[in-house]
Amino acid sequence: MRGCEAHAECSSERPGHGVSRIQARLAEATPSKWVDAIVLDAGEDGFVTIASLDGDIRRLWHHAPAGDALEAGAPVAWHSVYGVLAHGAERLSVADA
Repeated sequence: MRGCEAHAECSSERPGHGVSRIQARLAEATPSKWVDAIVLDAGEDGFVTIASLDGDIRRLWHHAPAGDALEAGAPVAWHSVYGVLAHGAERLSVADA
């Protein structure tokens, strides 16, 4: 869909692919931009739908299937500026879908 045919071998740092060092550092350096949310749906097609605690619903995309790492009801944090989705210690680069 976004130019990535084999997510296991993907080395792209475009939104929705790998988290670059700069992206991770900037996201961690701006804690006020993290939005607490709950996963509504995580599909094998890489699409994730989240609902922030204030009711905002967003559909995001990651190049790999997200259903393995995320399930409905899981708490996450989404960085509204740098496109990072955090679940526990895991960080995924996400793009608006």
